[in-house]
Amino acid sequence: MLRSRIISTGSYLPEKVLTNDDLEKMVDTSDEWITERTGIKERRIADESQAASDLAYEASKAALERAGLKADDIDLIIVATVTGDMPFPSTACILQDKLGAVNAVGFDINATCSGFLYSLYIADSLIKSRMHKRILVVGAEVLSRITDWEDKTTCVIFGDGAGAVIIEPTEEDRGILSMHINSDGRMWELLHMPGGGSRNPASIDTIKKKLHYIKMKGNETFKVAVRTLEDLVVKTLDENKLDASRLSLLIPHQANLRIIQATADRIGIPMDKVIVNIERYGNTSAASIPIALDEAVRTERIRDGDYILLEAFGGGFTWASALIRW
Repeated sequence: MLRSRIISTGSYLPEKVLTNDDLEKMVDTSDEWITERTGIKERRIADESQAASDLAYEASKAALERAGLKADDIDLIIVATVTGDMPFPSTACILQDKLGAVNAVGFDINATCSGFLYSLYIADSLIKSRMHKRILVVGAEVLSRITDWEDKTTCVIFGDGAGAVIIEPTEEDRGILSMHINSDGRMWELLHMPGGGSRNPASIDTIKKKLHYIKMKGNETFKVAVRTLEDLVVKTLDENKLDASRLSLLIPHQANLRIIQATADRIGIPMDKVIVNIERYGNTSAASIPIALDEAVRTERIRDGDYILLEAFGGGFTWASALIRW
Protein backbone atom coordinates (compact mmCIF):
# COMPACT_ATOMS: atom_id res chain seq x y z
CA MET A 1 0.00 0.00 0.00
CA LEU A 2 1.33 3.43 -0.94
CA ARG A 3 1.49 5.86 1.96
CA SER A 4 3.13 9.20 2.60
CA ARG A 5 5.86 9.46 5.20
CA ILE A 6 7.45 12.41 6.99
CA ILE A 7 11.17 12.10 6.28
CA SER A 8 12.39 15.33 7.85
CA THR A 9 11.36 18.18 10.15
CA GLY A 10 12.56 21.68 10.89
CA SER A 11 11.50 24.69 12.93
CA TYR A 12 12.39 28.29 13.62
CA LEU A 13 11.58 30.61 16.52
CA PRO A 14 12.42 34.32 16.50
CA GLU A 15 15.11 35.45 18.95
CA LYS A 16 13.04 37.98 20.89
CA VAL A 17 11.40 36.55 24.01
CA LEU A 18 8.37 38.29 25.56
CA THR A 19 7.78 37.05 29.10
CA ASN A 20 4.74 37.32 31.33
CA ASP A 21 6.71 39.81 33.44
CA ASP A 22 7.12 41.94 30.32
CA LEU A 23 3.37 41.81 29.69
CA GLU A 24 2.69 42.97 33.24
CA LYS A 25 4.26 46.28 32.22
CA MET A 26 2.05 46.54 29.11
CA VAL A 27 -1.45 45.52 30.25
CA ASP A 28 -3.37 44.87 33.46
CA THR A 29 -2.31 41.26 33.96
CA SER A 30 0.06 39.10 35.99
CA ASP A 31 2.29 36.09 35.54
CA GLU A 32 0.03 34.13 37.91
CA TRP A 33 -3.14 35.03 35.97
CA ILE A 34 -1.63 34.10 32.61
CA THR A 35 -0.01 30.88 33.82
CA GLU A 36 -3.13 29.65 35.61
CA ARG A 37 -5.41 30.21 32.62
CA THR A 38 -3.12 29.29 29.73
CA GLY A 39 0.05 27.59 30.94
CA ILE A 40 2.13 30.15 29.03
CA LYS A 41 5.23 31.73 30.60
CA GLU A 42 6.76 33.37 27.51
CA ARG A 43 6.41 33.64 23.74
CA ARG A 44 8.61 34.60 20.77
CA ILE A 45 8.10 37.81 18.79
CA ALA A 46 9.37 38.29 15.24
CA ASP A 47 11.67 41.19 14.44
CA GLU A 48 10.07 44.08 12.58
CA SER A 49 11.99 43.06 9.46
CA GLN A 50 10.63 39.49 9.53
CA ALA A 51 7.48 38.33 7.71
CA ALA A 52 5.91 34.87 7.60
CA SER A 53 8.00 33.81 4.61
CA ASP A 54 11.21 34.64 6.48
CA LEU A 55 10.26 32.36 9.38
CA ALA A 56 9.07 29.70 6.91
CA TYR A 57 12.38 29.93 5.04
CA GLU A 58 14.43 29.18 8.16
CA ALA A 59 12.25 26.22 9.15
CA SER A 60 12.25 24.86 5.59
CA LYS A 61 16.02 25.24 5.27
CA ALA A 62 16.47 23.21 8.46
CA ALA A 63 14.17 20.46 7.17
CA LEU A 64 15.99 20.32 3.83
CA GLU A 65 19.40 20.16 5.49
CA ARG A 66 18.30 17.38 7.82
CA ALA A 67 16.95 15.40 4.85
CA GLY A 68 20.08 15.97 2.80
CA LEU A 69 18.01 17.55 0.04
CA LYS A 70 18.23 20.65 -2.12
CA ALA A 71 15.36 23.05 -2.76
CA ASP A 72 15.01 21.91 -6.36
CA ASP A 73 14.26 18.38 -5.07
CA ILE A 74 10.87 19.68 -3.86
CA ASP A 75 7.94 19.55 -6.30
CA LEU A 76 5.21 21.12 -4.13
CA ILE A 77 5.17 23.69 -1.33
CA ILE A 78 2.12 24.18 0.90
CA VAL A 79 2.20 26.94 3.51
CA ALA A 80 -0.42 27.07 6.25
CA THR A 81 -0.79 30.60 7.58
CA VAL A 82 -3.27 33.33 8.48
CA THR A 83 -0.52 35.95 8.62
CA GLY A 84 1.01 35.68 5.17
CA ASP A 85 3.39 38.33 3.90
CA MET A 86 0.58 40.02 1.94
CA PRO A 87 -2.90 39.24 0.55
CA PHE A 88 -1.28 38.03 -2.66
CA PRO A 89 0.81 36.40 -3.96
CA SER A 90 0.78 33.38 -1.69
CA THR A 91 3.44 33.09 0.97
CA ALA A 92 4.27 29.71 -0.60
CA CYS A 93 5.28 31.45 -3.83
CA ILE A 94 7.43 33.93 -1.93
CA LEU A 95 8.99 31.03 -0.02
CA GLN A 96 9.59 29.20 -3.30
CA ASP A 97 11.58 32.19 -4.50
CA LYS A 98 13.58 32.48 -1.27
CA LEU A 99 14.47 28.79 -1.35
CA GLY A 100 15.13 28.64 -5.07
CA ALA A 101 12.69 25.73 -5.40
CA VAL A 102 12.42 26.11 -9.17
CA ASN A 103 10.72 22.74 -9.70
CA ALA A 104 7.95 23.28 -7.16
CA VAL A 105 4.36 24.51 -7.25
CA GLY A 106 3.24 26.62 -4.28
CA PHE A 107 0.00 27.64 -2.58
CA ASP A 108 -1.31 28.65 0.85
CA ILE A 109 -3.95 27.14 3.14
CA ASN A 110 -5.99 29.13 5.66
CA ALA A 111 -7.52 26.91 8.32
CA THR A 112 -6.18 28.88 11.30
CA CYS A 113 -4.76 26.61 14.01
CA SER A 114 -5.71 23.49 12.05
CA GLY A 115 -3.89 24.80 8.98
CA PHE A 116 -0.84 22.56 9.20
CA LEU A 117 -2.94 19.39 9.44
CA TYR A 118 -5.23 20.56 6.64
CA SER A 119 -2.10 21.08 4.52
CA LEU A 120 -0.73 17.68 5.52
CA TYR A 121 -4.08 16.13 4.52
CA ILE A 122 -3.77 17.64 1.04
CA ALA A 123 -0.13 16.61 0.73
CA ASP A 124 -0.92 13.07 1.86
CA SER A 125 -3.69 12.81 -0.73
CA LEU A 126 -1.42 14.09 -3.51
CA ILE A 127 1.32 11.61 -2.60
CA LYS A 128 -1.14 8.71 -2.59
CA SER A 129 -2.57 9.80 -5.95
CA ARG A 130 1.02 9.88 -7.31
CA MET A 131 0.58 13.49 -8.42
CA HIS A 132 3.62 14.61 -6.40
CA LYS A 133 6.69 12.85 -5.03
CA ARG A 134 8.27 15.19 -2.50
CA ILE A 135 6.28 17.86 -0.70
CA LEU A 136 7.32 20.61 1.71
CA VAL A 137 4.56 21.43 4.21
CA VAL A 138 5.06 24.52 6.37
CA GLY A 139 3.14 26.21 9.16
CA ALA A 140 4.28 29.82 9.67
CA GLU A 141 2.72 32.60 11.70
CA VAL A 142 3.55 36.15 12.78
CA LEU A 143 0.54 36.53 15.06
CA SER A 144 2.12 39.45 16.92
CA ARG A 145 1.12 41.61 13.94
CA ILE A 146 -2.60 40.90 14.40
CA THR A 147 -2.61 40.93 18.21
CA ASP A 148 -4.14 43.81 20.16
CA TRP A 149 -1.49 44.49 22.78
CA GLU A 150 -4.05 46.38 24.87
CA ASP A 151 -6.41 43.39 25.11
CA LYS A 152 -5.23 41.21 27.98
CA THR A 153 -7.56 38.36 27.01
CA THR A 154 -5.73 37.76 23.72
CA CYS A 155 -2.29 39.38 23.84
CA VAL A 156 -1.08 36.94 26.50
CA ILE A 157 -1.79 33.93 24.26
CA PHE A 158 -0.13 34.29 20.89
CA GLY A 159 3.42 34.03 19.60
CA ASP A 160 5.39 33.78 16.36
CA GLY A 161 7.21 30.84 14.78
CA ALA A 162 7.39 28.32 11.95
CA GLY A 163 7.70 24.59 11.49
CA ALA A 164 8.19 22.47 8.39
CA VAL A 165 8.10 18.85 7.28
CA ILE A 166 9.06 17.05 4.08
CA ILE A 167 6.97 14.08 2.99
CA GLU A 168 7.63 11.36 0.43
CA PRO A 169 5.86 8.17 -0.68
CA THR A 170 6.64 4.84 0.99
CA GLU A 171 5.59 1.25 0.39
CA GLU A 172 6.54 0.30 3.95
CA ASP A 173 4.10 -0.32 6.79
CA ARG A 174 4.64 3.15 8.25
CA GLY A 175 3.86 6.80 7.56
CA ILE A 176 0.50 8.57 7.74
CA LEU A 177 -2.09 5.91 8.55
CA SER A 178 -5.17 8.13 8.53
CA MET A 179 -6.26 11.76 8.57
CA HIS A 180 -9.47 13.53 9.49
CA ILE A 181 -10.40 17.15 8.76
CA ASN A 182 -13.62 18.84 9.84
CA SER A 183 -15.24 22.26 10.08
CA ASP A 184 -18.36 23.93 11.44
CA GLY A 185 -18.87 27.47 10.19
CA ARG A 186 -21.85 28.17 12.46
CA MET A 187 -19.54 29.35 15.27
CA TRP A 188 -17.08 31.41 13.25
CA GLU A 189 -17.74 34.58 15.27
CA LEU A 190 -16.25 33.03 18.42
CA LEU A 191 -12.76 33.36 16.94
CA HIS A 192 -12.03 35.64 14.00
CA MET A 193 -10.31 38.77 12.69
CA PRO A 194 -12.98 40.99 11.09
CA GLY A 195 -10.81 43.54 9.28
CA GLY A 196 -8.71 43.43 6.14
CA GLY A 197 -10.90 41.39 3.81
CA SER A 198 -13.68 42.27 1.39
CA ARG A 199 -16.21 42.50 4.25
CA ASN A 200 -14.27 45.17 6.13
CA PRO A 201 -11.47 46.45 3.87
CA ALA A 202 -8.75 48.51 5.49
CA SER A 203 -9.82 52.09 6.22
CA ILE A 204 -9.36 54.74 8.87
CA ASP A 205 -12.62 53.55 10.42
CA THR A 206 -11.59 49.87 10.64
CA ILE A 207 -8.28 50.85 12.18
CA LYS A 208 -10.00 53.02 14.80
CA LYS A 209 -12.34 50.14 15.63
CA LYS A 210 -9.39 47.73 15.93
CA LEU A 211 -10.94 45.34 13.42
CA HIS A 212 -7.51 44.17 12.25
CA TYR A 213 -6.86 42.27 15.46
CA ILE A 214 -7.83 38.80 16.69
CA LYS A 215 -11.24 38.68 18.39
CA MET A 216 -11.95 35.69 20.61
CA LYS A 217 -14.59 34.58 23.08
CA GLY A 218 -12.29 32.41 25.15
CA ASN A 219 -14.68 30.56 27.46
CA GLU A 220 -17.04 29.51 24.68
CA THR A 221 -14.15 28.46 22.44
CA PHE A 222 -12.59 26.44 25.28
CA LYS A 223 -15.76 24.42 25.88
CA VAL A 224 -16.24 23.55 22.21
CA ALA A 225 -12.55 22.72 21.75
CA VAL A 226 -12.37 20.23 24.63
CA ARG A 227 -15.53 18.39 23.60
CA THR A 228 -14.62 18.36 19.91
CA LEU A 229 -11.02 17.22 20.38
CA GLU A 230 -12.07 14.36 22.66
CA ASP A 231 -14.52 13.11 20.02
CA LEU A 232 -11.95 13.57 17.26
CA VAL A 233 -9.19 11.61 19.01
CA VAL A 234 -11.54 8.79 19.97
CA LYS A 235 -12.84 8.58 16.40
CA THR A 236 -9.33 8.52 14.96
CA LEU A 237 -8.22 5.72 17.28
CA ASP A 238 -11.43 3.70 16.80
CA GLU A 239 -11.27 3.85 13.01
CA ASN A 240 -7.72 2.52 13.17
CA LYS A 241 -8.60 -0.10 15.81
CA LEU A 242 -5.86 1.31 18.01
CA ASP A 243 -6.12 1.59 21.78
CA ALA A 244 -4.91 4.84 23.32
CA SER A 245 -2.39 2.88 25.38
CA ARG A 246 -0.48 2.05 22.18
CA LEU A 247 0.21 5.69 21.42
CA SER A 248 3.79 6.71 22.04
CA LEU A 249 3.05 10.42 21.78
CA LEU A 250 0.16 12.83 21.48
CA ILE A 251 1.26 16.06 19.78
CA PRO A 252 -1.58 18.59 20.14
CA HIS A 253 -1.92 22.12 18.86
CA GLN A 254 -0.49 24.30 21.62
CA ALA A 255 -3.52 26.50 22.29
CA ASN A 256 -4.03 26.25 26.03
CA LEU A 257 -2.54 23.92 28.63
CA ARG A 258 -5.94 23.23 30.17
CA ILE A 259 -7.34 22.11 26.80
CA ILE A 260 -4.34 19.82 26.30
CA GLN A 261 -4.69 18.33 29.78
CA ALA A 262 -8.45 17.89 29.47
CA THR A 263 -8.14 16.11 26.12
CA ALA A 264 -5.40 13.79 27.41
CA ASP A 265 -7.36 13.03 30.59
CA ARG A 266 -10.61 12.22 28.79
CA ILE A 267 -8.96 9.66 26.52
CA GLY A 268 -6.69 8.22 29.21
CA ILE A 269 -3.29 9.34 27.91
CA PRO A 270 -0.76 10.27 30.64
CA MET A 271 0.82 13.70 30.30
CA ASP A 272 4.30 12.18 29.99
CA LYS A 273 3.17 10.98 26.56
CA VAL A 274 2.03 14.46 25.51
CA ILE A 275 4.34 17.00 23.87
CA VAL A 276 3.86 20.37 25.56
CA ASN A 277 5.90 23.49 24.76
CA ILE A 278 3.20 26.13 25.15
CA GLU A 279 4.93 27.51 28.25
CA ARG A 280 7.85 28.64 26.04
CA TYR A 281 6.17 29.62 22.77
CA GLY A 282 2.49 30.35 23.42
CA ASN A 283 -0.06 29.66 20.69
CA THR A 284 1.63 29.88 17.30
CA SER A 285 -1.50 28.74 15.40
CA ALA A 286 -0.61 26.73 12.25
CA ALA A 287 3.04 26.59 13.31
CA SER A 288 2.53 24.94 16.69
CA ILE A 289 2.26 21.28 15.67
CA PRO A 290 5.24 21.22 13.28
CA ILE A 291 7.34 23.09 15.88
CA ALA A 292 6.39 20.55 18.56
CA LEU A 293 6.94 17.65 16.16
CA ASP A 294 10.40 18.93 15.27
CA GLU A 295 11.31 19.27 18.94
CA ALA A 296 10.15 15.71 19.58
CA VAL A 297 12.29 14.44 16.69
CA ARG A 298 15.38 16.41 17.71
CA THR A 299 15.15 15.31 21.35
CA GLU A 300 14.69 11.68 20.24
CA ARG A 301 11.29 11.29 21.83
CA ILE A 302 10.13 9.60 18.62
CA ARG A 303 11.52 6.26 17.47
CA ASP A 304 10.91 4.05 14.46
CA GLY A 305 7.59 2.21 14.77
CA ASP A 306 6.07 4.65 17.29
CA TYR A 307 2.41 5.57 16.91
CA ILE A 308 2.04 9.36 16.97
CA LEU A 309 -1.25 11.27 17.04
CA LEU A 310 -1.43 14.91 15.95
CA GLU A 311 -4.57 16.96 16.63
CA ALA A 312 -5.67 20.58 16.33
CA PHE A 313 -8.67 22.86 16.79
CA GLY A 314 -8.99 26.41 15.51
CA GLY A 315 -11.12 29.25 14.19
CA GLY A 316 -13.75 28.46 11.62
CA PHE A 317 -14.30 26.31 13.61
CA THR A 318 -11.89 23.80 12.11
CA TRP A 319 -10.37 20.66 13.60
CA ALA A 320 -8.15 17.88 12.31
CA SER A 321 -6.09 14.85 13.26
CA ALA A 322 -3.34 12.64 11.84
CA LEU A 323 -2.33 9.18 13.03
CA ILE A 324 1.24 8.34 12.09
CA ARG A 325 3.41 5.27 12.45
CA TRP A 326 6.92 6.70 12.50
